[in-house]
Order: sequence, then C-alpha cells, then structure tokens
Amino acid sequence: MNRILTLLLCLGALTAFAAKPKHQYIKIKTDMGECIIMLYNETPQHRDNMISLVKKGVYEGTLFHRIIKDFMIQGGDPDSKTAKQGDLLGEGTVGYTVPAEFRDSLFHKKGALGAARDNNPEKASSGSQFYIVQGKKFTDQELDALEANRLNFKIPVWQREIYKTLGGTPHLDRNYTVFGEVVQGLDMVDKIAAVAKDSNDRPVADVKMTVSVLKRRAAKRLEKQLAKPIKNESFTIN
Repeated sequence: MNRILTLLLCLGALTAFAAKPKHQYIKIKTDMGECIIMLYNETPQHRDNMISLVKKGVYEGTLFHRIIKDFMIQGGDPDSKTAKQGDLLGEGTVGYTVPAEFRDSLFHKKGALGAARDNNPEKASSGSQFYIVQGKKFTDQELDALEANRLNFKIPVWQREIYKTLGGTPHLDRNYTVFGEVVQGLDMVDKIAAVAKDSNDRPVADVKMTVSVLKRRAAKRLEKQLAKPIKNESFTIN
C-alpha cells in the first residue's frame, strides 16, 4: 500500500512538472484596464530581471509617466511612486542596467514590451523602466523610406506585413531590447495613450499600476486559451 501511495505521489509530481507553462507572464493593472504580458524566453536576462522586480514589489504604485499617442506608453521609474503632479520623471533607477539582448525575430509590433535606456554606447537597458508599444500602421512606401534613411537593415517581409496590418514602431528595432508582448488587454494601451498630458508627456491625472506574476496554474490556463501559438519572430525612447 505504501509503495502504491509513493508511486502515485511521484506520478503526481511528474505531472505537475510536465504542466509547466512555456513562458512566464506578468499582469499590469491600472484604473484604465489591465493587460497580460508574455515574457520572451529568447531574452532571459530581461525576463528574469522583470520577474524579480515584480516579486519584490518595485513596480507597485509606480506610474505610466510618459505617453506619446501612436508611439508608446512608458513606466517603471521607481521615483514615480512618490512624485507630485508636475515633477519631471524618467531618470529614476534601481542602480544597474541590463545588457542588451537584441534578437532579429523580436520586433516593435503593437503591444511589444521594450526596455527603456539612456544613450550609453552598449545600449544597455534601464534596470526597471519599460515601455509598451502602441505605434501606428505603416505603408510599404513609409517602410521603404525608413529602410533607406534610418535603418541599416531590411525589414523581413513577414514583419512588414505586421507593421502594415497591426502597426508598431519599426525605427526602434535592433536598437532597444524587445523582451515581451501583450497577449491580452491591448486596449489598455490605447486608453492610456489617449489621456490628456502635460508638456513633458506626463499624464495630467496619474496612471498608477500594480504588477503581479501569473502563477503556474493561471499561466497554463492562459496558454490553453491562446488557441494558436504566438509567433516570436535618460531612459527615453526616440
């Protein structure tokens, strides 16, 4: 009887291990909605850093402190927790940077999660500040002009199609690290991007966030809900 019980427990443990989700996810909640972000396994340093900061509560009560419609919404400045209205934000730091993890297949489509950075030559990312792309849709002519004038590479055909249909910010590709994407709740980004802001692009009314890590069971349920696989293909963003 004891042997059977032990075997059943081992089988249960193996089943639980096998059920481990393919990715890690975070949830961002605001008064303007919430979204779930999948963190890419292809950028492990950024993924693990984000998970660590979320678990430590670094993002709790921070603001989306910089918004530019048709471009992106930026947050993660630890100084924004206690900022008064009108205070300049965007230079807060957790005291370290994360090495760049550029991947040609990870690009700035709408909903992409990117790491903000200053002008350091290594293009290392801020330890905590991030942005979510809203972007806009592009024509072939606009993408051709970007390739000719701003980019030193050709945008792959399949990425061009996404920039034309979903939208994004292609001029940031291979220049800022993309390390995740919104898989649910993309409308939150549109709502925040549309709020009134001051001359420094800070929302007139604070947009605070709470951030949590999805537990294994919830992450597994989410992956089942996502019917088809997702194809991966001053800290300011300019």
